[in-house]
Amino acid sequence: MSMYGYPLVVRPLSDQEGGGFLVEAPDLPGCIADGQTVEEAIHEAESVIESWIKTAKEFNDEIPRPSIAQQFSGQWRTKIPKSLHAALALHAKEEGVSLNMLAATLLAQGIGKELAISHKSDNMK
Repeated sequence: MSMYGYPLVVRPLSDQEGGGFLVEAPDLPGCIADGQTVEEAIHEAESVIESWIKTAKEFNDEIPRPSIAQQFSGQWRTKIPKSLHAALALHAKEEGVSLNMLAATLLAQGIGKELAISHKSDNMK
C-alpha cells in the first residue's frame, strides 16, 4: 500500500520487458512506475501517485478514494519459528533495513513472482 493509502500491485518484469519490477496503483488509471528493485519501484510509485493526484486537482478531475486499502490496516501478527526469525533479523541487519521492510520486500517479491507465473500461464491458454 502506498503512503497515500492506495493499494499497489507489484510484479517482476521479464528480461524482454527490461527487468526489474513494475508497480501499479489500480485505483488510479495509468498510474504505474518501475525500478530495478522492489523498493526502488515502490519509491517511484509514490512519486507517480503524487503527480497523478496533483494533475487531477489541476484539471478538477475526480480523485478516486483508495479501494481495498481502507479495509486493511497493513498490519498483522504471525508466528514463525525462532530460527527463521533469527535468520530474517540477521539478513535485515546485513541489508541495513528493518525486519519489517525486509519481510514486506520478500512478500512483495513472492507475490509478484506468483502473479507473473499466473499471468504467464493465462497467456499460454
